Amino acid sequence: MNKYKLRWIKRFKVWHKWPAIIISFLALLFAASGIVLNHRPLFSNTNISRKILPTGYTYENWNLDTIKGNLVLSQDTVFIYGKGGVYLSDKNFSTFNEFNKGFEQGVDNRSVVAMQYTYQAGLIAGALSGLFGFDGQKGWYKIDLPVTNQRITDVAVKEDTLLVLTRDYLLKTVDLKSFEKHQLPAPFNYKKETSWFKFLWNLHSGELFGMVGKLFVDLLGIVVIILSITGLIHFFYPKIIKKENQKSKIYRAIKNTNLRWHNVLGYIGALFVLSNALTGMFLRPPLLIPIANAKMGIIPYTSLDNLNPWQDKLRKIVWNASLQKYVISTSDGFYFANEQLKQMETPKVPEPPVSVMGCNALQQVDKNEYLVGSFSGLFSWNVNSGAIYNMGSREPWQATAKTGRPISDHMVSSLVYLDNANIWYSDYNKGITPISGERDFLAMPQVVADTPMSLWNLGLEIHTGRIFEWLLGPFYILYVPLSGLSMLVVLVSGFFLWFWIHRGKPKSKKVKNESE
Repeated sequence: MNKYKLRWIKRFKVWHKWPAIIISFLALLFAASGIVLNHRPLFSNTNISRKILPTGYTYENWNLDTIKGNLVLSQDTVFIYGKGGVYLSDKNFSTFNEFNKGFEQGVDNRSVVAMQYTYQAGLIAGALSGLFGFDGQKGWYKIDLPVTNQRITDVAVKEDTLLVLTRDYLLKTVDLKSFEKHQLPAPFNYKKETSWFKFLWNLHSGELFGMVGKLFVDLLGIVVIILSITGLIHFFYPKIIKKENQKSKIYRAIKNTNLRWHNVLGYIGALFVLSNALTGMFLRPPLLIPIANAKMGIIPYTSLDNLNPWQDKLRKIVWNASLQKYVISTSDGFYFANEQLKQMETPKVPEPPVSVMGCNALQQVDKNEYLVGSFSGLFSWNVNSGAIYNMGSREPWQATAKTGRPISDHMVSSLVYLDNANIWYSDYNKGITPISGERDFLAMPQVVADTPMSLWNLGLEIHTGRIFEWLLGPFYILYVPLSGLSMLVVLVSGFFLWFWIHRGKPKSKKVKNESE
């Protein structure tokens, strides 16, 4: 072996050994949380107590997206719903009781995003896990919908018709016995393309290639877990075994078997694991910034190659009786649709800014006026005149004005609307704040404060690094890119060490010494 190669082997040993000790623990977290994120329904029954989480995950004043909205049926019947399910109160907030009978165990199974009531359909709740009706004796029961993805994004009413919006389709029903499934038409000048962010998101999870792709990424997660464990064993095992015992056959057999598995899985899976790590790096700042608004053509035969132009794009819907049009919020902006749903047109007036995370509130407060809330702030929007008023800064908003950061100082996660004199919004970090009137909102009851976190949400916090914000402060945002960079160094150096030292070498004493 020439001196040049020996010099690089020494460097690669250092680069592979010391970063790997740290990244192995982080890689275990990435891999395990990634598998959970890939199979939300499978883990939907599992809750995690917030008492064992950092203080930043404690519910206070209806913060952290605790509340999603409310439904007023009468003076004595006001439903409040959100991540913890449904609660029954009144307009004076003098009572407060759980209303979750019938929901399956697990916070994810009772995370409600919208509620409505019609005479024929009765009380309806739209949740992450599907659409639910209410039976006075049995409680909530799930309604089978004629769509594959049954995640509900909104529920609205048009006269006696119930409008159920999933992420892909609009469903209409009167009595819940039959549903009209509507694939909304493509807008004018529609281009079959997607964002680079969505493409990389689907590639990173494997969803780009359906269930087969997700299972392959799960397999990569298992490979990463085994590589991390075998790597740690290779480093620590000699240190916990006494010197006189390191000459035994059992010690050598364990050490060599462990190293063999580490090398085999490493050289087989290195390229795939590296590719997955790189795609993950582009899903978080700062690498996210250059691709945030970039578009690309859809790759044929992937999950994104769909005849439905609104696949995974629908967020909110309201029927405007004055205009005789549907007002629909999508991930591509706002659209108006006629009653027959034959045409989707963009508003001819300016639109309020909406965060890339989507519209969280679309509440009609007058004939043509809406309150629009997202992480970009809260705005009053007249869909007829186009007048937009920033409710946070208390001044008119102009479409030509610079909006600044994509996330506002007022991160609106929901609205509570009793009437025009009693409106509150919930800030994701600060909690509930009044918009109109001086009346205080209901103090958050202990039953809500004790709502646990779903395992899926905990997995998301771990996978994105937000779980470490209490330790790293604002620098937690660099957790993913720096971890990905460390993974790149470890994988590349490990591959070349295997290629130069172990590949095709006989099991000689010399090789053993070099591997150590």
